[in-house]
Amino acid sequence: MADEYIVRQQDLVENPSARVPICLVLDTSSSMSGAPIRELNEGVQLFVDAILADDTARYAAEVAIVSFGDKVDRVMDFMSIERQEFQPLVANGLTPLGAGVLEALSLLEARKQEYQRAGVDYYQPWMVLMTDGSPTDDVSEAERQTCELIEKKKLTVFPIAIGSGADLKMLSRFSPARPPLRLKGTNFAEFFEWLSKSVSRVSQSTPGEAVPLDVDGISAWASV
Repeated sequence: MADEYIVRQQDLVENPSARVPICLVLDTSSSMSGAPIRELNEGVQLFVDAILADDTARYAAEVAIVSFGDKVDRVMDFMSIERQEFQPLVANGLTPLGAGVLEALSLLEARKQEYQRAGVDYYQPWMVLMTDGSPTDDVSEAERQTCELIEKKKLTVFPIAIGSGADLKMLSRFSPARPPLRLKGTNFAEFFEWLSKSVSRVSQSTPGEAVPLDVDGISAWASV
């Protein structure tokens, strides 16, 4: 952990570009077994590869991944995406969504403090929350903290429902201003392609500037 901390700080010294921090909070419960987890892994790898291929986003985007299944796991922490290697997710266990979101918020807050100490500017953080079911833990504190950050314009949340069993009502409580979207089948690749293009658009703007998302592109992967 100490070595990772040193690397994260070194990144900020070597590359003072304004950052776009994105945390993927991904359901890896048993119900994601088979095609869903396989296609989710392929989609995440596509997302990482697309950012690496973009000359602007490669220096601006930082991606962290938190999975929640048999345990809450910090799969990737924030640092230069060129230094990271995505390890495929494995589906197993229950759905501790609340604990997963709290871990993600903790990672985002820690990275923001590192930006501030290094004098590096940053865009409003993003959190992508994807699940195919209902939480098996208490989500009240995670909801409260998330909504407080959204209200203060310190966080943007993209709630994504996977399959017909996902609890849309619960997901909507994590994002009062941005209703959840339901993925068409297992169109993870299309979703992450859209997300990478959105990150690219934001990284070419000025921090604090409102950047409209590609609303038309959403229909390729979501039931709207």
